[in-house]
Amino acid sequence: MVVAEISLTPIGTADSSLSFYIAKSIESINDIKGVKHITTSMGTILEADNMEKIFECAKAMNETIHRLGVKRVGILLKIDSRTDKVQSSQDKLDSVKKHLKGS
Repeated sequence: MVVAEISLTPIGTADSSLSFYIAKSIESINDIKGVKHITTSMGTILEADNMEKIFECAKAMNETIHRLGVKRVGILLKIDSRTDKVQSSQDKLDSVKKHLKGS
């Protein structure tokens, strides 16, 4: 299982709000089979069986923003590739929460 977090930043837009571009980039991966995604306020969590699917999503999201007229896009892509067991992003979060005081 591969869990990744991607954050795209359109650079040089006419407006300081980027939500339109981010929404369109997320829509571009809705039909990619074998990928689960969860959007947060700081990025999008991607889950897939292989890194090729993660890269396919990154490419689609980037190209979508460029097609909207943005000439430059900054991308942060963080990947956790694990082969010893299947662990979703929720499983990872639950693992941390069990160690927090008061949980």
